[in-house]
Amino acid sequence: MSKPADVSALSFEQARDELASVVQTLEAGGHTLEASLALWERGELLAAHCQQWLNTARERLDGATEPE
Repeated sequence: MSKPADVSALSFEQARDELASVVQTLEAGGHTLEASLALWERGELLAAHCQQWLNTARERLDGATEPE
């Protein structure tokens, strides 16, 4: 089994797509508790990474629209 990609190296789109896949896999069920926990932890990391991307984008937009 290969080691998952470092979350910090993922683009927003890559992290979002992987997060959607993790959710779909968890919803399908049929995994051991250990595997489900590993998926959940990966999902948490991906969600936090996506949120950081969104926060950064919001800050950039706010900075670009502030009057000088």
